[in-house]
Amino acid sequence: MPDVAAKLSIRGPLIYRQSVWTRGTHWLWAVSLFFLLLSGLQIFNAKPSLHIGQETGFEYDNAVLEIGARQVGDTVQGYTRLFGAEFDTTGLLGVSDEDGRQVVRAFPAWVTIPSTRSLATGRIVHFFFAWLLVGTLLVWLLASLLNRHLQDLMIGRADLAALPGDIANHARLRFHHTRRYNVLQKLAYAGVLFVALPLMILTGLTMSPNFNASAPWLLDLFGGRQTARSLHFAVMLALVGFFVVHMLMILAAGPLNELRSILTGWYRVDPDAGGEN
Repeated sequence: MPDVAAKLSIRGPLIYRQSVWTRGTHWLWAVSLFFLLLSGLQIFNAKPSLHIGQETGFEYDNAVLEIGARQVGDTVQGYTRLFGAEFDTTGLLGVSDEDGRQVVRAFPAWVTIPSTRSLATGRIVHFFFAWLLVGTLLVWLLASLLNRHLQDLMIGRADLAALPGDIANHARLRFHHTRRYNVLQKLAYAGVLFVALPLMILTGLTMSPNFNASAPWLLDLFGGRQTARSLHFAVMLALVGFFVVHMLMILAAGPLNELRSILTGWYRVDPDAGGEN
């Protein structure tokens, strides 16, 4: 027991892992995505359905998601229809409680910005933080090229060879604190930065009639505005899923160490890591 206690008391060195550019853009992304999510739900409420195809309307039955409400006897029932399967979501989606009364609304007021019904305000908030996100992504890319942080996210053969072991370690909640990102972190961050966020931006631009005039090829690329809107919503759900997993991994790996890293840049590695791996 004394030997075990002694090993547990050994603390590895602190290394400078996150530059000020990485930390600053990280928090700007977090704030931007928060406001984009809640203002996006406000915009969705104006037309609470998603479609695949070039057109929508009374003659088209191409909705993949629909949130609505119907009168059932003396009560109003909220429903969510997903790929033809229908679910009663009264109290959460379609119909929610506001100040003790039932309100017909796709997403409830407490998850939208603003909480009142205002499509115009929601669009203003959404577009402001969308352009802030774009600017932040460009700043991060330029800074990462200059300080070589981008190389930390590159995936090589050694990373792919380590992938099965890394998956097994994460499944057992065994985390190694080293200077370099592990392969699962690289895959997750690269997926967000180089796939999800660019796709979010491009599908958002596809829904803009003004931008379509200068880049009509986007409509062909994504199969029309309605398909782009559905893809936009799907990527949003994927980013929410990433956030949940990200938070769980931080809690499991040591929240104080992870938080210190993204606030100050200093990260404590394992004693045997030596700050080099």
